[in-house]
Amino acid sequence: FVSYQVEILDWKTKKQLCFLDKVEPNATIREIRLMFHKLYPRWYPARQSIKLDPKGKSLRDEDILQHLPVGTTATLYFKDLGPQIGWTTVFLIEYTGPLFIYFLFYFRMPFVYGLDERFTSSPHPVVNLACICHSFHYIKRLIETVFVHRFSHGTMPLRNIVKNCLYYWGFAAWLAYYINHPLYTPPSYGKKQINFAVIMFLLCEAGNFSIHVALSDLRRNGSKIRKIPYPTKNPFTWLFFFVSCPNYTYEVGTWISFTIMTQCVPVGLFTLLCFIQMTIWAKDKHCTYLREFKDYPSLRMPIIPFLL
Repeated sequence: FVSYQVEILDWKTKKQLCFLDKVEPNATIREIRLMFHKLYPRWYPARQSIKLDPKGKSLRDEDILQHLPVGTTATLYFKDLGPQIGWTTVFLIEYTGPLFIYFLFYFRMPFVYGLDERFTSSPHPVVNLACICHSFHYIKRLIETVFVHRFSHGTMPLRNIVKNCLYYWGFAAWLAYYINHPLYTPPSYGKKQINFAVIMFLLCEAGNFSIHVALSDLRRNGSKIRKIPYPTKNPFTWLFFFVSCPNYTYEVGTWISFTIMTQCVPVGLFTLLCFIQMTIWAKDKHCTYLREFKDYPSLRMPIIPFLL
């Protein structure tokens, strides 16, 4: 076979960082990353972005050298992504914070609302129910992180975890402060409103979990190859008939129900921000599906059936 020569340049300065001789044609980008790592130990594979063009997209680990639009002397570009952290660790940190932060307000710690005896407990049952639902949501997320999720990207930049934690932890504190406040007033329509919201909450949580399991099953053998997700026998997955990212649809539904249950303005604002962010993610995934699969179901929308 004809061996390849691979030249790796810095994406900014165009300075040559290394020259790999006699590289096999069927070598993957992952193997090239490992070769580069041997020469530059501080740049471990997860920290490397290898591109065909300085301003282009990063090549995937499974891309094969001879299938790329390069000659036998290939020029690739390296970008340092900075220190990385595993997605499992990221999610465990992000989701553990809100779980415990909420309890600080629920148990009315003296430094939160003061030492007045009237502030040590709430007379409203919905406050206890809100704590149960909030805790259930994040415990479920932690369980999914450990036992269900399979990540196509193993890591993310370490600097992003500070931003993510500020978002999740900060909102958890804001919501908990008002829901557990001594002056909190329960929902206008009483038990009917609360019961409706709880049923909606549990259905959305079950749907979200079902979608995550279905997506995980697509990569049961550890493959990172993207596939089209389809509905299964589980009725909660039938939303795949109409949207590309039903997990986001159910997630937004969960927070809408929590807003109805607590009738709290900060919860509503958090729900609105969740919807905006998840719509952005859903549109991006939807476009990726359309680009990668010519036979992708035409009826599907990104997050809301028939609308958005």
